[in-house]
Amino acid sequence: MKKVKCLLCPRGCELKEGDRGNCRSRMNIGGKLQALAYAKPCAAHVDPIEKKPFYHFLPGTLSFSLATAGCNLHCLYCQNWEISQSNPEDTVNMDMPPQQVVSEAIKNKCRTIACTYSEPIVFFEYAADIAKAAHENDILNIWVTAGYINQKPLEEACGFLDGIKVDFKGITEDFYQNVTGGNIGPVMNTLKVIKEKGVWLEIVNLIVPTYNDAKEDISRYCDWIVENMGPDVPVHFSRFWPMYKLKNLPPTPEESLILARNIAISKGMNYVYIGNIPEHEGNNTYCPACKKLIIERMGYTVTQNHIAGGKCKFCNNGIPGHWE
Repeated sequence: MKKVKCLLCPRGCELKEGDRGNCRSRMNIGGKLQALAYAKPCAAHVDPIEKKPFYHFLPGTLSFSLATAGCNLHCLYCQNWEISQSNPEDTVNMDMPPQQVVSEAIKNKCRTIACTYSEPIVFFEYAADIAKAAHENDILNIWVTAGYINQKPLEEACGFLDGIKVDFKGITEDFYQNVTGGNIGPVMNTLKVIKEKGVWLEIVNLIVPTYNDAKEDISRYCDWIVENMGPDVPVHFSRFWPMYKLKNLPPTPEESLILARNIAISKGMNYVYIGNIPEHEGNNTYCPACKKLIIERMGYTVTQNHIAGGKCKFCNNGIPGHWE
């Protein structure tokens, strides 16, 4: 029987009849590659967009968020490992065709549909069809992804996405291989392509004690972003909580997140955030020109917003993002 090769991600899985890919959700059936979880999400919720986290994309709005089972990375600390590391037939799934996803978004007054929780790359066809139906109804599309994807499908995705949040997990190849089971090069390329295509981008770095929290690594991480992404891309340094296979570690100390933020600011980055510590000032947005508070957040709630027409109300400085 004919072998098939999956061209979606850098793993390039070559599958005999009945084999499934590393992501668990794509299989050779009758000599054709089939997406096993198409229109069968195992999670669907209405979330604040700040939870993704997107801080420069329609703040204060709701996002209809969904996922199917499977992932092409295997992070030791995955908070959603029950679905990301499962086969689609082993999760409790809903039947939800793309148009129904859009209907749910409209019913719940969501401005966006987010493919999130697991990995949108492995349900690419479903996500693409959702995006098309969403745009026909004036709803925007966002992905929350680790960015482990080949360039051709990424460029296709950039054609139907309005915003992408990439988990850029560390700055060393050792970290990627030992903690995620992947490689760093394709993720760096993903970030560069997204910037080149002009899709709105935000970056998250989960700071994991003893794994990627060294001052030197954070400094290199920030240097790479400034050099390749520029100073205006929002970067979120988030707190790790003991999960999955790293339950032996403590939560990230607040001091480590403050250090990361300070290093990023010292490198000239304009929008640097601290995640998973709800009341820290690092959740707020400050104008880099006049230094005034322009978006205040308490947890996932926006309590002040002083941006109008994409500009700071106080000094008229342009603030990059996707605003009302």
